[in-house]
Amino acid sequence: MANPTVIKLNDGNVMPQLGLGVWKAGNDEVVAAIHKALETGYRSIDTAAAYKNEEGVGKALQSAGVARDELFITTKLWNDDQTRPQQALQESLDKLQLEYVDLYLMHWPVPTIDNYVDAWKGMIELQQQGLVKSIGVCNFQVHHLQRIIDETGVAPVINQIELHPLLQQRQLHAWNATHKIQTESWSPLAQGGEGVFDQKAIRALADKYGKTPAQIVIRWHLDSGLVVIPKSVTPARIVENFDVWDFRLDKDELSEIAKLDQGKRLGPDPDVFGG
Repeated sequence: MANPTVIKLNDGNVMPQLGLGVWKAGNDEVVAAIHKALETGYRSIDTAAAYKNEEGVGKALQSAGVARDELFITTKLWNDDQTRPQQALQESLDKLQLEYVDLYLMHWPVPTIDNYVDAWKGMIELQQQGLVKSIGVCNFQVHHLQRIIDETGVAPVINQIELHPLLQQRQLHAWNATHKIQTESWSPLAQGGEGVFDQKAIRALADKYGKTPAQIVIRWHLDSGLVVIPKSVTPARIVENFDVWDFRLDKDELSEIAKLDQGKRLGPDPDVFGG
């Protein structure tokens, strides 16, 4: 099996291209999930204050026996905390039992409240203090990104957005790339593969490579240059999702999956959510 790939961010730091998402995982079940993930070879874990499981993540990391400098830990600033990023981060660090996180993301822009520029300035300070290695955003549209860059001169390293074969967001992905912002996919399997795994193109590739539809979709993210964080607490699925390093999709195969784009958003609209 080939080695897992890493992505270099615009601030010079690097992160694994494939990680474990823990959205909707409870504090108890997340411990076993992270232990299995680290045993399998994952080194990137993506959580958030809003997931209410940072304590479980911290417990798992403390008991897993993996050195801190081998881990890449992401958490997120919730909407209600945009006016207090310093305090919010410290609360997350305490729960995670960490002195710093590798990546701190603003969870949503919440443009109706219009605190996101000041929140971004606060996150820049947190990075300068060494409490976070890298800073980024989630669910930002082009106009949100352009504004924080124009007003602070600092571009996010990551824009984590809903992205899967039914919602490929190619224009936003391209804009991010032009501005050296890495695109990261949340809900990469379209929430359990709904409407994706039964697509003929996906099934044909699964048959060709002797892989599952989920593995084909994860490989599509990787071969598209995306960072991807599939969520699972099922041990067999955690292992399956990581077993994607022994094949690649070619240009024609990527083009076939590109045809599946329906602009189908499963999550909230970033321009109105959170207000």
